[in-house]
Amino acid sequence: MTIQQDPEVNRFLPWFMPKTETDALQMLHDQFIDDPDGEALAICLQADNKAIGYVHAEASASHDFGYGMKRAAWGHGYMTEAAQALINQLSISDYPFLTATHDVNNPKSGAVMQRLGMQYQYTYLEQWQPKNIPVHFRLYLLNRDGNDQRQFLKYWQQYPTHTIEKSER
Repeated sequence: MTIQQDPEVNRFLPWFMPKTETDALQMLHDQFIDDPDGEALAICLQADNKAIGYVHAEASASHDFGYGMKRAAWGHGYMTEAAQALINQLSISDYPFLTATHDVNNPKSGAVMQRLGMQYQYTYLEQWQPKNIPVHFRLYLLNRDGNDQRQFLKYWQQYPTHTIEKSER
């Protein structure tokens, strides 16, 4: 619940902060338990086995990879370690590639993607729902099956405002 109700963490997550613990638990059930579209892991520290974050890979056509973590756990390498563990357990035949996006105002998320070996593809402007705000997202791609020529152009084609940032290449 602390992940979902921290305004700084929630700023970059695709939902509104839940108002109650019941709402937070329902959100977790809706996203990861009742509708298991892919694979997800809770991130827990060995010291107390309490969740400090999550990482998720969607089974959708985009194979979207996402994560979130308590602010107190930022900067310790936990997310990179957990994300790599999930990637390692995904079958290449089911997940030949992964995509991930981050808000340009959240470069630390992009740094995790880079540490995982993901390659920057392009930046696009989306009117982000459900928050209904304009966000410039950077899209990263990890080819896992050896097809280094693959591109994921869905958002490039879907959103008319897009660019390739030279500083990200």
